[in-house]
Amino acid sequence: MLSVPLWVDDQARRHFMIAHRCEGLDVAPRPYADPVLSQVNGLSRHFTEDTLRAYLLARSARADNGCLIVRGYGSQRGVHQKLAGRAWAHIAAYVVFVGGYDPTLEVHHDCGAPDCIEPTHLRQLSHADNCRERTQRPRCRNGHEREVEPATGRLRRVCRTCNRLAQKRWRERQAAEVAKARATYGRASS
Repeated sequence: MLSVPLWVDDQARRHFMIAHRCEGLDVAPRPYADPVLSQVNGLSRHFTEDTLRAYLLARSARADNGCLIVRGYGSQRGVHQKLAGRAWAHIAAYVVFVGGYDPTLEVHHDCGAPDCIEPTHLRQLSHADNCRERTQRPRCRNGHEREVEPATGRLRRVCRTCNRLAQKRWRERQAAEVAKARATYGRASS
């Protein structure tokens, strides 16, 4: 059985024991393989910088606009992705690709794509600066011009071109499923 290491204070030890549900146990926390990665919240402890770098690159694909889009947990694209435990992919990418991570600052995407981990698109800002940078961009993530909403005078939140293309792809998938089902049951397509 492992012994508890020397803690800075008794309160830190108590918080650890409560968080890990080991009230009466004599358990030491597993240290990170790399001290730089210990600053990333939720990151799995078995990663080193090299293995995390390889893991992120294996789960990502280069987009036409230069973004390195990562595929994390879940099927939604265009949202912040979690990887490597419960860590945000863009923060882990900033730590291993850019370096000099400051946990008190936020990682901002210059490209506007929250699932992008391209190192040249990431930079650290304070929370106030990050909020100021979050303006609507005149183009959507696929490069289409956004339209102005007549009622508000602001740019539409959803790109109509992307939405129309997505609906078209959905209708084509549905038609293919119906045709397949009809062929299975011996009915001819109409």
